Amino acid sequence: MKKTKHAVETKNLSISWGEVNVLNKLNFELNDGEKLAIVGPSGSGKSTILKILAGLLLPTRGELRIFGKKQTYLRLDQDNPPDVRLVFQNPALLGSLTIEENVGFLLKRNKNLTKEYIHEIVCECLAEVGLFNVENKLPNELSGGMQKRVSFARALITDETLHTNTKPLLLFDEPTAGLDPIASSRIEDLINKTNNKANGSSIVVSHVLSTIERTSDKVLMLYGGKFRWAGSIDEFKDSNDPYVFQFRNGKIDGPIQAKDV
Repeated sequence: MKKTKHAVETKNLSISWGEVNVLNKLNFELNDGEKLAIVGPSGSGKSTILKILAGLLLPTRGELRIFGKKQTYLRLDQDNPPDVRLVFQNPALLGSLTIEENVGFLLKRNKNLTKEYIHEIVCECLAEVGLFNVENKLPNELSGGMQKRVSFARALITDETLHTNTKPLLLFDEPTAGLDPIASSRIEDLINKTNNKANGSSIVVSHVLSTIERTSDKVLMLYGGKFRWAGSIDEFKDSNDPYVFQFRNGKIDGPIQAKDV
């Protein structure tokens, strides 16, 4: 039987701020091509998981493997870090750079790529998210929604001279927080389109039910620094587990306490 490839593997992954255990011995696997949602109340450590996976934080204890390779350094300390792409809750664009420079930022580090080639790739990725003729504009010349789409275009950028043996790991941090239902649907469609185009694996961190249900096929429930429940998206919709039931239905009574949220 062919062994399933893992995009992510963790073993007792933990991180502490002083005496506070933010994440406590987390164990999970994400198979190649899977779409996972990590859910839970605000402040439960969901975004911290993404920062560790993206190489922006080092765990205090435990082991993390990305595409089978053990991660022991921050992303900036690695010569050829794994192909992990984080889409932040806000667009996180550099205001002094044009849209083309923001989207093609990493490609410019490769001295073997011509300006013409980078321009072509950037425009293709912008077109994939429905943006045309904006590459010479600055971020403040675009609406908030357009800036959000630019951040998705940036997640599509691939340097084909690197990472030839792996598909990307896409991380989405609260992509629809604070958006109205129509705007949320557009971003959810964009997440799915980005997933399909990149042909990788993805993790969405969210507390918005429509985002969870429309962009994932597996769910992990995080609370108190530990995973309290795991299952498919269909099981998540019907589960009577007290943590899932309270979260899904917005109940005050249950194991999730207001003082912890």
